Amino acid sequence: MAESKPKIYKHLSGGVTTFSDTPPARGAYTILNESCFACGLNSNIDWHTTKLYLNDYSGEIDAASEMYRLESSLVRAVIHAESGFRPLAKSKKGAVGLMQLMPDTARELGVTDARVPSYNIRGGTRYLAGLLMKFRGDIDLAVAAYNAGPMAVEKHKGIPPYAETAAYVQRVNILYKRYKSVS
Repeated sequence: MAESKPKIYKHLSGGVTTFSDTPPARGAYTILNESCFACGLNSNIDWHTTKLYLNDYSGEIDAASEMYRLESSLVRAVIHAESGFRPLAKSKKGAVGLMQLMPDTARELGVTDARVPSYNIRGGTRYLAGLLMKFRGDIDLAVAAYNAGPMAVEKHKGIPPYAETAAYVQRVNILYKRYKSVS
């Protein structure tokens, strides 16, 4: 039996675009069909105004950020861009959880169950910290490598010329600045 994908409902709530796994009690809404929260190149999400998730998984994000010496606002931006803070998100390529860890990457990071938010956040933050070290603190290159893989960044000697990766880096940067401004 095929696994049914959860529906994501988009609607306006008090002038703010909101995403939910349940339809709003009243008002107009649309159902998003993106399999990957950050993959839609023609996404109509306004990353400058979309709702920020300031309290979701705060303990896990703060602990992992402290452990791997990253800004929690960067980790939060990656989670937002990767999964929209949906812990059971799964991409077409098989990436799982809040930080969309691929099964092999999760195994290499010692993540026993990528669907468990605390494990996923710790593993994804560790991976992001390693990419930042590899690319000498260059956030754009580390984020591009998070999306396209470090070999693609090395091969192209910069952000790979993939539309999805360019859009992803832009989205993470917008979200990172927004989360940083409120932290």
